[in-house]
Amino acid sequence: MSLFNFLVSKTIMHVPGPIVGYFAKGYIAGSKLDDAVRVTEEFNRQGMLTTIDILGEFIKTRDEARFFQDQCRQILEVIRTKGLQSNLSLKPSQMGLLLDAEFAFQNIRELVKLAQENQSFVRIDMEDIACTDATIDFYRRLRAEFPGHVGTVLQSYLRRTPADIDSLADAPMNFRLCKGIYNEPRLHAYKDPFVINRNFIYCLEKLFQKKAYVGIATHDEKLVFESLRLIEQYGLQKEEYEFQMLLGVDEELRRILVEGGHRLRVYVPYGEAWMPYSRRRLKENPMIAQHALKQLLGMKRF
Repeated sequence: MSLFNFLVSKTIMHVPGPIVGYFAKGYIAGSKLDDAVRVTEEFNRQGMLTTIDILGEFIKTRDEARFFQDQCRQILEVIRTKGLQSNLSLKPSQMGLLLDAEFAFQNIRELVKLAQENQSFVRIDMEDIACTDATIDFYRRLRAEFPGHVGTVLQSYLRRTPADIDSLADAPMNFRLCKGIYNEPRLHAYKDPFVINRNFIYCLEKLFQKKAYVGIATHDEKLVFESLRLIEQYGLQKEEYEFQMLLGVDEELRRILVEGGHRLRVYVPYGEAWMPYSRRRLKENPMIAQHALKQLLGMKRF
């Protein structure tokens, strides 16, 4: 890790908000749903899919949960009315998980039901380890009632993920597979990047063996290479998987994958509550800050 990246990863949680906002502005669609729609329409013209997410998590009141549920309902409706090639991502804590699990489940259920009516799809995001069991339980219950219209997320840095795959293999599976971003205790999570990558590919192969639909969520070209190798090995058609990437991260690799004939979905976040998301992303990928700094200084190299 370079000195710059090390400093960003260690200090980003204490950097003033306006500075974080400058570095992160290219990685958030904007503050309004119209911004996410505009970005999605452009990606659709380029042959890419999106998933739209209103930022906000770990809410403290039921009224906040109802607000975010209404925002998610609007996302599903605009996807339908504008014919967008997109789906909805949401966070269980945003729906009230840490207030009342069943309250949160019912909020999410209403959205998945609407997605089914609209012939759309809801991705239930995975948050920190305190939310993992409940999120998997929500997914298990909802896929039984609304098959084909709901999925969730698996994280390769969690030690439990291979066992979760096995436990969910009793019905068709739809997952986004990513490395993971929350700072979890070693008891629950691998800390070595090499092991996290190895577990990513191990879990991906296990999912392909079990005929799961996987959103391969990575910007790490080593993992992209290994994923392409497995796709070829298992003879998968392009409708049986997709790659997923964050808005603003490695646009060149994104184009390479699309031009190679692969489905690719871009995560398009928007909203006023951008700070926690931005800090986590900058901590995970300090190159975002480095790229923005180079632009600010008009430098070709840094």
